[in-house]
Amino acid sequence: MIVTGATNGIGEAAAIELARRGAHVGIVARNPRKSDATVAKIASAAPEAPVDVFIGDLALMSEVRKVAAELLDRYERIDVLVNNAGIQLRRQQATSEGLPEMVAVNYLAPWLLTSLLRERLVASAPARVVVTASEAHRVGWSVDTDRILTDISPFGRAGVMSAYGKSKLLDVLFTFELAERLHGTGVAANCGCPGLVATGLAGTGNAADRVARALSRTPLVRRPEQGARVLVRLATDPEFATRTGAFISSTPLAGIMPMIPAARDVALRRRLWEETESLLAT
Repeated sequence: MIVTGATNGIGEAAAIELARRGAHVGIVARNPRKSDATVAKIASAAPEAPVDVFIGDLALMSEVRKVAAELLDRYERIDVLVNNAGIQLRRQQATSEGLPEMVAVNYLAPWLLTSLLRERLVASAPARVVVTASEAHRVGWSVDTDRILTDISPFGRAGVMSAYGKSKLLDVLFTFELAERLHGTGVAANCGCPGLVATGLAGTGNAADRVARALSRTPLVRRPEQGARVLVRLATDPEFATRTGAFISSTPLAGIMPMIPAARDVALRRRLWEETESLLAT
């Protein structure tokens, strides 16, 4: 089971729990020092569990390709891919490849990594792709597929949550379209919201993290171990071995809140897929 963003917060908690349940875990991380600390935590929780580390900056598509090549070289089969790495920036930033960084990490990286590992996942079926989405996709409302993947214009303080929400809406649309494209292969694709967790998104000091820390002593905020339950459930629960194209949420209102119209827009998600495929030339 491969987990990206596995050296912090819910990604680390999920990796530890999956190892505790007997999985051979491959963690993808940017920082070797932090990955060493995570490996030590896994070893403490599950001494017999094998763990591999793959270092790469998922903001860069060249690094995503490098990590994918290393994963394919290391593993003859891949049972679960957990696309968890994510950031929320306070201001727009462009990567050295000229892409909007938040969109690159939150959406383009999981799209590309999944695409590069797709044949191995299908060959390993039954297999699963899990994506960390968010209820914040609701404030994204919709996306302009002609602009969002390459737009590096400032989104301003007032637009921070909207920009983050749009990046998570991209994840939801990606998951739903991926599920359809993988229909009949034995690979399930699902996404979930871990709720408000008192931990940083890749250490960016973002607005959501500040709110979470302010409320950290209340029942509204989850510990990383609690937030990770959604990912672990999607990765291991027998229900999600065959159920695909789902968004599940651990927030209190999840059972009564319908998906927003954009998330149900089949034409939108297909346009997004085509634009992404063209941009990344996979």
